[in-house]
Amino acid sequence: MLSLYCRLIAIEIRAQLQYRVSFLFDFTGTALVIGVEFATLVLVLQRFQNIAGWSLAEVAFLYGMVQMAFGVMDMLFSGFDPGDFGQLVRRGTFDQLLLRPLSVTLQVMGSKFILRRLGRIFNGIAIFAWAVSSLSISWTGAKLVYLPIVFASLVAFYGGLFIIGSTITFWTVESVEVVNIFTYGGTEMMSYPMNIYQDWMRLFFTYIVPAIFLNYYPALYFLDKPDPFNFPYFVHFLAPLAGFGVMFLALKFWHFGIRHYQSTGT
Repeated sequence: MLSLYCRLIAIEIRAQLQYRVSFLFDFTGTALVIGVEFATLVLVLQRFQNIAGWSLAEVAFLYGMVQMAFGVMDMLFSGFDPGDFGQLVRRGTFDQLLLRPLSVTLQVMGSKFILRRLGRIFNGIAIFAWAVSSLSISWTGAKLVYLPIVFASLVAFYGGLFIIGSTITFWTVESVEVVNIFTYGGTEMMSYPMNIYQDWMRLFFTYIVPAIFLNYYPALYFLDKPDPFNFPYFVHFLAPLAGFGVMFLALKFWHFGIRHYQSTGT
């Protein structure tokens, strides 16, 4: 299955690189958008010095991690983008996937691999690297091991949201815009300290959608910052449970949707 997936992705990459100038413009445009957003943040913090006690470098730590993770997810899970997946359902193209003797999940994941997302990823890497070099982080073995786990958890979390959004289109046909609040909107929200938000929003993204445990609390652990909400210490290490838990539930929902899928008849 892994070999087949790699072959599908290789085909996608070769197809996109046939138009290298177009790819270069897409890559540059994506990178510029993230660069301008972060430059705006830099200008704001130069004026106000900090956000709720978080310096520019500390916010950049959050920002860079989220941009890297979302970029990787958006590249790997492009086939599950609810907006594009809805077209498969509406046109009846999804029926073709069901007739093939291959995993439907594998086919959807291998149907798209958008290289221009590398612009977001590289920008995220640059911002994160600058943040780490600017901060006096006391790196320990535990922190070095936990860092890639947090990153993978973020990718799994965002990928799970994409899968949930795609599954909903089995019944709605058209993509539901509210899903974008949790994917693209969630990316913006998680790029900043959670203590700047109103209580109702923070509680929602703690107990309903566990986003607070995926970037904010791990950052408190890495940066040795105090917890303003006085949660137990173990919540700093809930990122894998939150991220892969959402992915697990999303896949269960996805298979439920496939079992109850009814063609549009087109």
